[in-house]
Amino acid sequence: MITSKSGLGVRQQCEVLMIHRSRIYYVKACNDDSIIANEISEVYREFPIYGYRRIREILRCKGIAVNGKRVLRVMREMGLRAIYPAPKTTVRDTSNAIYPYVLRGLTITHPHHVWQVDITYLRTHSGFIYLTALIDRYTRMIVSWGLSNTLDADNCVRVLDSGIHQYGRPKIINSDQGRQFTGDAWIRSLTHHHIQISMSGQGRSNDNAHIERLWRTLKYEYLYLRNPRTVAEYKQLLPRFVQWYNCERPHQALGYNTPYQMLTKTKTTTTNDSLSLVS
Repeated sequence: MITSKSGLGVRQQCEVLMIHRSRIYYVKACNDDSIIANEISEVYREFPIYGYRRIREILRCKGIAVNGKRVLRVMREMGLRAIYPAPKTTVRDTSNAIYPYVLRGLTITHPHHVWQVDITYLRTHSGFIYLTALIDRYTRMIVSWGLSNTLDADNCVRVLDSGIHQYGRPKIINSDQGRQFTGDAWIRSLTHHHIQISMSGQGRSNDNAHIERLWRTLKYEYLYLRNPRTVAEYKQLLPRFVQWYNCERPHQALGYNTPYQMLTKTKTTTTNDSLSLVS
């Protein structure tokens, strides 16, 4: 819905919704289901991930006043439903050891104190690919990431090795209880690097909330607006996203600093403290 409370101007809101500005100033009631069905079909072909609420807002922006219940009814009659996440990225292997969650009550005091790792799916025209990412809890920085067409642990270990090569090893890494993170390859790698293992409780998504928020930002603020459909397109877009997320996008939880600014501020403070001790 176009609104003055969104923080964006009318032109910017129209760009996000991909409609022309001239279409938002005249809203009329529509009593013809066939017209609504045609408009819904047009939106759905372009954005099959949109549910009835989002489609309702786009129709209103196009000048068609219609309530959500009606949009939902027409979509059901047309056999349309939003394409929601299909693959399950967290599959437990009950034969593997589960480690305790050690972050509860822990004060995270500096960069690379705690990293979090997770996997999300990305839809292509031929199926799914999987993105593994490591973030630093203190700065929210994406320290490493990698794409794979499978959910095996090898890609997770490669992402870990890349992050350690660039930033050094963290003290703790937290993951969910997916088999990629309870299996021998991942556990052996963390043990080799003397990294403390932490695992979120089963069904406790809040334990990994920071990286879940990253996935929401990636998809809703970036990918869904660009609609990639091939592996090549993802490989082109993801480095740009990481640069934008780390160095350009201000984070409310960081006092509207970027992760990179948090990292450099911490380095400057540490250096100044060291100089004070020396003098």
